[in-house]
Amino acid sequence: MNDNNPLSEADTADANSAAPGVPTALAAAEAKASENWNSYLRAVAELDNYRKRMDRELDNARKYAVERFAQELVGVVDSLEAGISAGAAAATGSALLEGSTATLKQLLRAFDKAGIKVIDPEGQPFDPAWHEAMVAQASHDKPANTVLAVIQKGYSLNGRLLRPARVVVSKTPDGEAN
Repeated sequence: MNDNNPLSEADTADANSAAPGVPTALAAAEAKASENWNSYLRAVAELDNYRKRMDRELDNARKYAVERFAQELVGVVDSLEAGISAGAAAATGSALLEGSTATLKQLLRAFDKAGIKVIDPEGQPFDPAWHEAMVAQASHDKPANTVLAVIQKGYSLNGRLLRPARVVVSKTPDGEAN
């Protein structure tokens, strides 16, 4: 008999003979514990993924909450710019022109603070993701698919397109777009 082991060989033999199904019950309990542990890990992972998805959706809701409002303000800027252009062409109405210019500057500062950026691509390559081609015009001095003129500026909100810039695009003099 070993002094370190408090159970004698007789005690061990009695325990094994008294419960012949103990090893199978132990294996079944270990399998069930392993299954429960895996279920727990899956549930924790699903909860973590749900929390991350909700955080992303909440962040997007905060970022783009004013999208409709911003789309409406884009038209206001267009009207102010048209009024300034018309006032600049006429000799009278300098006070109206100054007021409209100041209003436009203030509105553009508000746009900047809200994350609204102007898309004014004149001279840049045409990008259908950000520009809408209204006219293709032959050009000898510009490469094909270059923005020659901006008919109406575009706007983006925190990197998301609100309205594409409406542009005149160059084409080769022989009439092909590319």
